[in-house]
Amino acid sequence: MPTLYIVGTPIGNLEDLTPRAARILSEVSLVAAEDTRVTRRLLSHLGIRPRTTSFHQHNWRDKLAVILAELAEGDVALVTDAGMPGISDPGSELVVAAAQAGFKVEVVPGPSAVTAALALSGFAGDSFLFLGFLPRRKRDRLVGLREASFSSVPLVLFEAPHRLRATLTDLDTAFGERPLAVCRELTKLHEEVFRGTAAQALEHFDSPRGEVVIVLRGRPVEAIEADEDQAGVDEDLRRMLSELRQDGVRAKDAVARVSETTGLAKNRVYHVWVELDRESG
Repeated sequence: MPTLYIVGTPIGNLEDLTPRAARILSEVSLVAAEDTRVTRRLLSHLGIRPRTTSFHQHNWRDKLAVILAELAEGDVALVTDAGMPGISDPGSELVVAAAQAGFKVEVVPGPSAVTAALALSGFAGDSFLFLGFLPRRKRDRLVGLREASFSSVPLVLFEAPHRLRATLTDLDTAFGERPLAVCRELTKLHEEVFRGTAAQALEHFDSPRGEVVIVLRGRPVEAIEADEDQAGVDEDLRRMLSELRQDGVRAKDAVARVSETTGLAKNRVYHVWVELDRESG
């Protein structure tokens, strides 16, 4: 039965292509590539000339039936410009369609910019959160980053060079002094790893070039525990103030009583009282 091979390709250094990947690419009837020009350079390096066709985010609907027809006649390899197909790259649609059509689907693992950058960052990689490419709109980026900032595991994201400074500005807003690593041109001649904060990276990268992977350290456990403790205190405040409100106690007296009982500042207790007012009004 013909097989669709999901082939991982080098993220920079062509020597990183596995022997199995090289063999598969030389044996298949067709190579479906994100950009045939990029893939032909790899094929030329290997000294092979299989047929190629494009398969990317702009034409996959038109190409899906064509490639499935080719697959019925022989093996097909799916590749992207760099790394693993389907990981912030085209390909998942073809994988699903081939499997549903009853074809065999195999993966030929290869280099990954995600794990390469995580290893270089020095942050613990027992688990991590992959964000891929962030939204283009600043507001959407900040919303997503603020949500991710509570994660206790490292965050990994991709960025294009012309958007790097804008993203670093947003990272500075969302993460402040949180340590990060900016990995540029991984495995290539001018590979660079910058370690520091987002603000320091902004000073360093004036006119960046090359694809970038950013890794941020996870939120420290101490900070997460402090957030949980804070949430518990706020919940106790809300409960005590709510009971006093139900008993008809005025704001000034309620705040004074709770402040004396808990030892918390009156302005903090009053802030919770105001929140309860808004919710009930």
